[in-house]
Amino acid sequence: MSEANDRHPMTGNRMSSEESGGTHRIEQHSYDVVVIGAGGAGLRAAIAAHDAGARTAIVCKSLLGKAHTVMAEGGIAASMGNVYPEDNWEVHFRDTMRGGKMLNNWRMAQLHAQEAPERVMELEDWGALFDRTPDGLISQRDFGGHRYARLAHVGDRTGLEMIRTLQQRAVQLGIDVFMECTVTELLKDGDKVSGAFAYWRETGRFVVFEAPSVILATGGIGKSFKVTSNSWEYTGDGHALAMRAGASLINMEFVQFHPTGMVWPPSVKGLLVTESVRGDGGVLKNSEGKRFMFDYIPDFFKAETADTIEEADRWYDDKKNNRRPPELLPRDEVARAINSEIKAGRGTPHGGIYLDIASRRTPEFIRRRLPSMYHQFKELADVDITKEPMEIGPTCHYVMGGVEVDADTELSAVEGLYAVGECSGGMHGSNRLGGNSLSDLLVFGRRAGESAAAYASGLGGSRPSVAADDVTAAEAAAVAPFEHEGGSENPYTIQQDLQQTMNDLVGIIRTGPELEESLVAIEALKERAKNLVVEGHRQYNPGWHLALDLRNMLIVSESIAKAALEREESRGGHTRDDFPGPDPVWGTKNLVVRLDAAATGVELAHQPLPVMPDELKTYFESK
Repeated sequence: MSEANDRHPMTGNRMSSEESGGTHRIEQHSYDVVVIGAGGAGLRAAIAAHDAGARTAIVCKSLLGKAHTVMAEGGIAASMGNVYPEDNWEVHFRDTMRGGKMLNNWRMAQLHAQEAPERVMELEDWGALFDRTPDGLISQRDFGGHRYARLAHVGDRTGLEMIRTLQQRAVQLGIDVFMECTVTELLKDGDKVSGAFAYWRETGRFVVFEAPSVILATGGIGKSFKVTSNSWEYTGDGHALAMRAGASLINMEFVQFHPTGMVWPPSVKGLLVTESVRGDGGVLKNSEGKRFMFDYIPDFFKAETADTIEEADRWYDDKKNNRRPPELLPRDEVARAINSEIKAGRGTPHGGIYLDIASRRTPEFIRRRLPSMYHQFKELADVDITKEPMEIGPTCHYVMGGVEVDADTELSAVEGLYAVGECSGGMHGSNRLGGNSLSDLLVFGRRAGESAAAYASGLGGSRPSVAADDVTAAEAAAVAPFEHEGGSENPYTIQQDLQQTMNDLVGIIRTGPELEESLVAIEALKERAKNLVVEGHRQYNPGWHLALDLRNMLIVSESIAKAALEREESRGGHTRDDFPGPDPVWGTKNLVVRLDAAATGVELAHQPLPVMPDELKTYFESK
């Protein structure tokens, strides 16, 4: 076969002998940098790696740009000072650290705050269309936990505009993209990453990517929970891949339950209702019509929060003293308050509470500022949010925990393995502020791409190699669900039981006995998973895909539950009913988890927080 015809039709890479008529079975590709995940973090990392001169590929489980980034509707947090000139990176840094209850990696929070404005301007240079102030600057809106209005936005479709811009940029640069291709294992040469093993979801055929640098950008873990804003892809793939490769995870006990997800109809339960609704004036009310958030203001926030309804109303007019309504407290505070009202019997007929913007804003304002929310409720719930309130409730949304990485380079403990976005940990501490996710993936996506490209370039002729035995082992593990003779377990049943366990025992409010019960249940599910059986062929087989995903979901769920049991306090996205307040002792350390020596379970260790320089500590001396 001629060289011109011996190429993959999509990427142009040389194909294996199987595809070109030979006898070898597995498709192979070689790159300098392989990015796993095609959301905002993966796209930004791939662009940076390409711009640094690396041969770069993106491998994504679903379609290019089909990611949770699109659900980040409110805006990109960056201290540009377009609405409040007094805003700066120091205040943003302080807000981020306070929102994370000081468990953040201070260096990541610093870099994020310093570099976010430039990353937003870069997006605009690449064609992103932002809303504008009367002076023509990029408009910025308020969000919970931020002292100033600093979220650059495009109506309530900011994440979609970001993805559109980054996707167009990546395609324009000619970066190779392997869509609907799932990575099941990272490959190593000694202690170094050498590539990744994957399969095409349509055909079931296997693919090997040889690359000295791999960047994980796979998103979150929400599909381990029954009620979640996450879509089907979010099964903790990057977290689990990193653990099996030898990396550690940090902050896994901290799971963010977004305060506002749809509760009706059941088909859309958990679907995100953007924080922009509250940022643009929406208020929370219980079934008695009471605006209840004034009853839940923590002492820590009272200095910066409106103390009365009248003062909150004035805040909407002139933002006097930068005070904000209690609906814009950090997400963990709002989610716990909503949960308390529902448990106290003051919930809506469908088990939520009311989010009311109709009585606060004109229909024209709502349709202009919140077009997606207007259409979402109109089409899915037959609710006109310009005339009546929404029924909402907490939904599993984001995991603060992820792969432990170096703050400057995003390198994990495994040489050549990087992680960015939601599958990395440390940046957000115990709780993420709204809007910080989009700026996080821009800032650290760029840093990871540049670092991975520099590492690959520096290897010269000593690139790590992929061992045939490792490929054979990965292939055997992938087809194992077809070969369990006498197996009796259905992957869908196990996932349903796992989701119910996590929802009931490791949810928004936790207790020691329930967490212990969850670990027993997860261990039983792991045993049941050994008897998984999948019927049919490898050609597009959703049952097989889920069987492979379950291995990741179970290990990540165990990590969350074990860390949650260990942390005997309430902080950020981790609330213990039996330890209702924060404990200063726990405020000095993080929990790190990794696979045990047998690679069958999770072991846990305490780790002191990195020491913040004295000059940064001064930012917390003022309000």
